[in-house]
Amino acid sequence: MNTQAVVIGGSAGGLSALSGILSHIPQFFPYPIIVVLHLDPRGGSQLPQLLGAHCRLTVKEAEDTEEIRPGWVYIAPSDYHLLVERDHTLSLSVDEPVNYSRPSIDVLFQSAAEAYGPFLLGIVLTGASQDGSQGLLSIKEFGGIAIVQDPSDAQAPLMPSAAIQVAEIDYILKLAHIGPFLAGLESLEKGGVA
Repeated sequence: MNTQAVVIGGSAGGLSALSGILSHIPQFFPYPIIVVLHLDPRGGSQLPQLLGAHCRLTVKEAEDTEEIRPGWVYIAPSDYHLLVERDHTLSLSVDEPVNYSRPSIDVLFQSAAEAYGPFLLGIVLTGASQDGSQGLLSIKEFGGIAIVQDPSDAQAPLMPSAAIQVAEIDYILKLAHIGPFLAGLESLEKGGVA
């Protein structure tokens, strides 16, 4: 395995979970992290500022046609689907909601799986819907790595539980272990363990 990108999806409880994960990521993390969190579309997004306070990386709202850069965290804007194109740029869409959600975790994960193939790592966190399970299945079908937050550890266990039922999961981790796992990913890969 040679990871080139990380995609993360979460819903209920996801902001707190993601903040905890990002607090572990080192300053020179060699992979981009692309995130969908379900939020109220009527609210202005303060996510980059909120998450940036817990993170050594640059955290920003994703922009249409933006080139994906290693060591940056890209957040889906409220009420837009976020997709990864084959040339490793980002695109935004106002297509219909998927699983009642826009942005949809499935849309991000499926497009990223097509763009990165076996070099993608996907993570489904706490949430109260089934969004993300089909996307994680796509990541596995393209040869990538699938991680879910342990449902027993999740504020809302439905989302990680649904992913476990649909896709072959490589790692089921407690929230406290996901950040350190990502932080150690480069060393794992250099050592040939992952």
